[in-house]
Amino acid sequence: MKALVLEEKMKLSLRDFPIEADETMGPRDVRIKLHTVGICGSDVHYYTHGGTGVFQVKAPMILGHEASGTVIEAGSEVTTLKVGDRVCMEPGIPDPMSRATRMGQYNVDPAVRFWATPPIHGVLRPTVVHPEAFTFKLPDNVSFAEAAMVEPLAVGVHAATKAQVKPGDNALVIGAGPIGLVTALSALAAGCARVFVTDVDDSKLEIAASLGPITPINVAREDAAKAILSATDHWGVEIVFECSGNARAAAGVFDPLCPAGRVVFIGSQTESVAYDVGKAMVREARVEHVFRYAHVFPRCVAMLSSGSIDVKPLITRRFSFDESVHAFEIAASAPKGEVKMQIEMPQ
Repeated sequence: MKALVLEEKMKLSLRDFPIEADETMGPRDVRIKLHTVGICGSDVHYYTHGGTGVFQVKAPMILGHEASGTVIEAGSEVTTLKVGDRVCMEPGIPDPMSRATRMGQYNVDPAVRFWATPPIHGVLRPTVVHPEAFTFKLPDNVSFAEAAMVEPLAVGVHAATKAQVKPGDNALVIGAGPIGLVTALSALAAGCARVFVTDVDDSKLEIAASLGPITPINVAREDAAKAILSATDHWGVEIVFECSGNARAAAGVFDPLCPAGRVVFIGSQTESVAYDVGKAMVREARVEHVFRYAHVFPRCVAMLSSGSIDVKPLITRRFSFDESVHAFEIAASAPKGEVKMQIEMPQ
């Protein structure tokens, strides 16, 4: 099976790769022909750094976990899907007997098997076998490209849920990358009246401003906290979503936050981050952390279908499967104006 394989740090190959064990069908599994796979920041980080945090690549691994495709085979006990159904897939498979899963928090199950997270292979390959329970049928008006955005969107929806957004809240999203922008969309869909988005890339901030009542702030030229306090009668925002993973940004999350506000840490860090506990205490701020998502994929699909969230403006570039290595080289260069790059598989 031809696949995009991370051989080691900074070395990718598009080659035949034996994964027979991953292709064994169970009675409640479906086999899916991949159509579209997004390039995630974690995929790029594995490529450029060979790992992230506790997850380190120690053997060749197939990349890719943001995916959509078509069911081409269904197990004997599958009841909700059939051959020909267009689907998107939640990439993490938890242990159904683990304590975290039984408590409904399967995203933090230590035994979860998550695509393209060592040692589990990803889906930049022709087909994959996946449980019916984590495979979701697409409405006719949701494209494969939009469906491959459900996975990152799920992070934003989970973050907005953790933040307990209330109608009329103001929010700040730090970082205008894919996760930052889906978080901004999720915050608006959840009821925020206004969202500020900060970054240093004007072209990404222009995209952000086009998505709704979003105020872009380029922090290379402007002090975000001062601008936000000025725009909110010196009250601040009710919610800060930290999506950049930047240590300096994390250190300042409380400066634009109103009393009793909420901070949600989402961005992956390449180094340890710290914040001022004193600033948190005087605001009696609540601090939350997000690790992936749980129980939100059907909601994301429904919002795409209804039009309450539109992710199409975030898809800025597409590549063919044969261009996969080149696509990752471009993604690793972090070109300005690019939000979500996707790879389209052979059909």
